[in-house]
Order: sequence, then structure tokens, then C-alpha cells
Amino acid sequence: MKVYISADIEGVTGVTFWDETSRGKPGYEEARRQMTAEVAAACEGALEAGATEILVQDAHDGADNLIASALPREADLVRGWSGGPMAMLQELDASFHAVMMVGYHGRAQGGASPLEHTYSGRATCIRINGDPVAEFGINVYAAAYVGVPCVLVTGDLGICTEAAHRVPEIATVPVKRGVGASTISIHPDVAIERIRDAAKVGVAERRDRCALAVPDRIALEIVFRHHAPAYRASFYPGAELLDPVTIRFESDDVYEVLRALGFLLG
Repeated sequence: MKVYISADIEGVTGVTFWDETSRGKPGYEEARRQMTAEVAAACEGALEAGATEILVQDAHDGADNLIASALPREADLVRGWSGGPMAMLQELDASFHAVMMVGYHGRAQGGASPLEHTYSGRATCIRINGDPVAEFGINVYAAAYVGVPCVLVTGDLGICTEAAHRVPEIATVPVKRGVGASTISIHPDVAIERIRDAAKVGVAERRDRCALAVPDRIALEIVFRHHAPAYRASFYPGAELLDPVTIRFESDDVYEVLRALGFLLG
């Protein structure tokens, strides 16, 4: 059984400040160690549930954060960005049986985290069929496109709430909640234990219950922080400038929406 893990850092327990998410800045080394520990815990839970192959995508910033030697031997690791449309789910295909998203965070303007954003600081909001989404909301459709269910998400309370709304049977591990510019986090060791247990349950029991139907047509809207990049993006084939800062792109093909997102925010 093959399991895929996509890992971010803003949703890792204790991580609160932007410096903690940036290589070379204060607090980063501790944050990446905890990120690695939480991903390793998800791997261990999946292995206990019967996984025989695991592929981990380091999906934060330069995609060079996870400490490979601290992951289980069964886990292969994707580092760096290929530039392909699957982005945070690079190499995911129908041969996998389950996806898990670890260290994920609330969406831009969601009010759930001092580190909230969606893909890029260039966008203040991304909507799918009129509904504001976090990176999870986009990636879960990407996974559904290749027929793989997302069985676990870990991160702040905001993203766990969104995930449960979109995939009611998904296993969630909220490791912290945001209050203004602060966070309240559970102990790192407790987070590791809960993630390991939830990953085991997700892979063993929830794959069939977490299948997600892809909408017949997807309308992508990106609200840019400034008008100039929106104007530039309006020249992407099929894109429409709704107002000075908002771009709309529609398709009945999820892959085309993912391709457009990559270029429009690239």
C-alpha cells in the first residue's frame, strides 16, 4: 500500500512567527525539527496501518526543510519544486491509496493563524466556486482528480475545521489555535503521539470514507494584493479580469485549474 504525505511548516505545533518558518532566521531550526518529527509520526502511523511505500513532499518555501535522516527508512523524500501543476502534491498519481497533509495552516484572511496565507503573499484570497479556500482546499481537489482520498490533516484549528467541512470523515489533529498575533499550542510530544495515532486510523479505516467528488466545473478566483499582477495575469488564456485585483478562470478539468493557478501566481 502506497501513502503520500505533503508537509508544510506553518501548521506545526509551536510555530508562531514568520522567522520560525525561514531558513537562517531565529527559531527555524527548532521548527524544522518539529516539522520533521510530526511527518515522521505520520509515516509511522501509516506503516502501522500497513503502508509499504511512503512518498513525502517537503512543501514549504524552498522545499528543503525536512531532515531526511530522521524519517523512517520506508519514506522517500521529494525536495525542491519541479514547477509542475501538482505543486504541493508532486508525483501523486492513482497508484497511491491515501494522502495525508501535515503541518497545514489556515487560509488567507481566515482569522485562524498569525501565519495565515494561501500559496502566495501576492493573493489576499483564493476562491473555488465562490468559496474561499486554504491550500488544503485546492490540494484535496488535486488528490481527488487522480482518485486518491485525503485521510488526515494536521495543523491549526482553522485548517482542521475547513478540512472536516470539505471531507467530513477525515481524521484531523489540531495542534494549535491562533488568537490574534499569538498561538496556543499543545506540547510537541503530545502532537507527535496524536499524529501517529490519527495517521494509523486514517490509513487503516477511512480511505473509503474520504473519497471526494470533483465538481463538474471549477471557477477559480484569485484576489491579488495589488492591481499590477492581476492585470498581467489577465492575459493568461481563458482568464478574466473581474475588477482591478480579481482574476477568474473556469474549467471542467481540475488539471487545467491547477496549471492556471501555477502560472497566475508564478
